Amino acid sequence: MAIFIGCICSLALLLLCSHVFQLLSDARRRLPPGPRPLPVIGNLLDVAGELPHRSTARHITWMYQLIDGHVERRMRGRETAGAHGEKEKDLLDVMLDMSEKEEQNDDSSLTMNRGVIRAFMADLLMAGSETSSAVIEWAMAELLQNPQTMTKLQEELKKVIGSKTCIDEEDIDKLPYLQAVIKETHRLHPAIPLLMYKAAVPVEIQGYKIPKETTVIVNTWAIHQNSEVWIEPDKFIPERFLQKEISLSSGSTNMELIPFSAGRRFCLGYPVANRMLHVMLASLVHQFQWTLPEVVKKNGGVDMAEKFGITLSMATPLHAIAKNIV
Repeated sequence: MAIFIGCICSLALLLLCSHVFQLLSDARRRLPPGPRPLPVIGNLLDVAGELPHRSTARHITWMYQLIDGHVERRMRGRETAGAHGEKEKDLLDVMLDMSEKEEQNDDSSLTMNRGVIRAFMADLLMAGSETSSAVIEWAMAELLQNPQTMTKLQEELKKVIGSKTCIDEEDIDKLPYLQAVIKETHRLHPAIPLLMYKAAVPVEIQGYKIPKETTVIVNTWAIHQNSEVWIEPDKFIPERFLQKEISLSSGSTNMELIPFSAGRRFCLGYPVANRMLHVMLASLVHQFQWTLPEVVKKNGGVDMAEKFGITLSMATPLHAIAKNIV
């Protein structure tokens, strides 16, 4: 049966990758629009005064309604199950416990109001799930387009993981080719193609004077495609990372690969995201044999066109057939 890999990843991945979301906490806030098709970048550059950005407001309203509905259902479930003893709590339960302490004016411990819960869950949905599922979808697309790479990765997993059906976090360090595949996916298809910064001090770059506090856009995609740094930058070659050790961690000085940003603006969710990406991709490749539907093969294979936005996703969702590996 054919399935959409991106949909699976979106359901499976809810990762913690913090980004300031309180700025959009009021869906009716008047937000300046930007040039199509980059309205959010236009927002940041404040190019059109104080006109409302209706599209963003509509999407935020819809997402908040979805979150509020889920929270209300959980609260009703907690009231119903209250008499049946304690159950194992998840993250939302912990936050609701803190919310109850807020309502009781309990100053003896940490508290959290409903507005903060809503913003925090929005962080999980927007900053974590979409980017992580996009990376996994691109990785699977590249593996399906490069069957020799897929076979090499499966052989490594079979050698290290063996007959285990569950891949553990400690297995990741024993899988250098898996790590190389993830890094090459980050390089060729960065989840966030543009990074936003503010100039901390006035600076001049190639004759251009950039005043302090100017919003600066760093083109991650272009950095990762630089032919002066990368050999055959447009090709998917994980082996390049077996020959040269490049770290993605916050302390790295490898500015040629910065999918999680760098320096003080480094993604706070990197530790969780990095582990989950490796475990998720390894699980998909180790447990299943993947093939393309006949209609996709007849059309020349996977459509690798990019859909540009805040997140760099596939223009055509990846459609593949999974078969259990016996």
